[in-house]
Amino acid sequence: MPVSAQAQERRIALIAGNGSLPCQIADALSRAGRDFRIVAIKGEADERTRALASTELGWGEIGRLYKFLKKTDCQDVLLIGGVSKRPDFTSILGDFGTLKRLPTIIRALAGGDDSLLTKVIRLFEDEGYRVVGIKDVAPQLLAASGVLGKIQPKDNDWRDLELALQATRKLGELDIGQAAIAVGGRVVALEGAEGTDAMIERCAELKSIGRIRAKGRTGVLVKTAKPEQDLRVDLPAVGPRTIELALAAGLAGIAVEAHGALIAEKEETLRRADSSGLFVVGVDKSADDGAPEA
Repeated sequence: MPVSAQAQERRIALIAGNGSLPCQIADALSRAGRDFRIVAIKGEADERTRALASTELGWGEIGRLYKFLKKTDCQDVLLIGGVSKRPDFTSILGDFGTLKRLPTIIRALAGGDDSLLTKVIRLFEDEGYRVVGIKDVAPQLLAASGVLGKIQPKDNDWRDLELALQATRKLGELDIGQAAIAVGGRVVALEGAEGTDAMIERCAELKSIGRIRAKGRTGVLVKTAKPEQDLRVDLPAVGPRTIELALAAGLAGIAVEAHGALIAEKEETLRRADSSGLFVVGVDKSADDGAPEA
C-alpha cells in the first residue's frame, strides 16, 4: 500500500544494521526533505552509520528503543541493513521494557527467517508504529524493468535466466533461498543458508575443478523475493560485491526482480558491470511462459 502524502510528513526511525544501505537511505531521505532519526544496532552498524545515529542500542534494549521512538515522535519505522547473527536468549535480557515483552520476543525468535521478520514487524505494529519499506521511502533504489546497464544478454543468456528464475520460484516456495545460477541450460547452484555470496563462490570453485564445464563467460545469477515475502524488511539485494563475485565465477550476467529487489550503490554497481562486460537485468518474475518480461 503506498504511503500517503500525510504519512510522508511523519518522522521515521531507521533501525540500522550493517552495510552501506542505511547511509544510502539516509542520503535519499535527506534529499527528499524527510525527517528521520537513526538507531544504530550495537555490534552491527558500521562507523559511518554510527556517526549519523541519534542513539546506539543493543539487542537487550527493546524498552529503551520504544522510549526513544516515543521521545523523538518517530511514528514510522524502517528496518534496514544486515544483521550478521540472531541474538541468543541471554542477549535480550537488558532492561525492564525488554523483560515485560519477553514472551512475545521469544516467540519471535522461533521459526524460519520469514517467520522471524514477520513477527518483528508485528512487535512494532502492536506498539502502534507503522513499519515501512524502501519502496515507500526511496523507490529509486529498486531495480527497474529491462536491461539496466549497457550490456545486452544473448539468446542463450535469456534461456539460462529463465531456467534460474524457475529455480528461484521453487526455492521460494520452500522458504530456502532467493537465488539460483544456471549455466549452459542447467541449474548448477541454489542458495541455501550460506547466502548468495557463498553460493556464487561455490559456483566459481565448481568451475575451477571442472564440475561445471563452460567455455568463456556464460551463466546467469537470478535473485528474486520469495512468495509472500514481506518486502518492507527483507528485500533481495545485489551490489558491487555481487558484480565482483559474478565476474570471478565467469558468469555472463545477473538478473533481479524488477521493483522487488534492491541494487545497493546503484550507480557504482552498474558502472562496474558495464566496464566488465556483465549484463544486469530487471525481470518481472510473474511471467510464466517463454522469456521473462524485461
